[in-house]
Amino acid sequence: NAVAPGWIASSGMDHYPPEMSDSIRAMKTHVPLGRLGTESEVSAAIVFLLSKAASFVTGATLRVDGAVPNNKVGYRLPPNEKPAPAYNGFHRAVVPKVLREE
Repeated sequence: NAVAPGWIASSGMDHYPPEMSDSIRAMKTHVPLGRLGTESEVSAAIVFLLSKAASFVTGATLRVDGAVPNNKVGYRLPPNEKPAPAYNGFHRAVVPKVLREE
């Protein structure tokens, strides 16, 4: 089994060159769910696959990608007025600086 994360908000985003900041912030406009994923959501998928609840799951790739591959054209989507709330299951989760509201 495998987990295939899509665009995930992580501290690694803060290490890209400053000229990439606008592109990073715009990524959510290409995600049908209207936001980037969280590290907690990827971790939860991994925990599921490691649990007894997944004992009959074999050879599967679990996408954690906000349906980005379903947006085949890759154009910006209309704003999602009510994006699905993010799951942040870790008390030490931090939003990357580049994605924080100013």
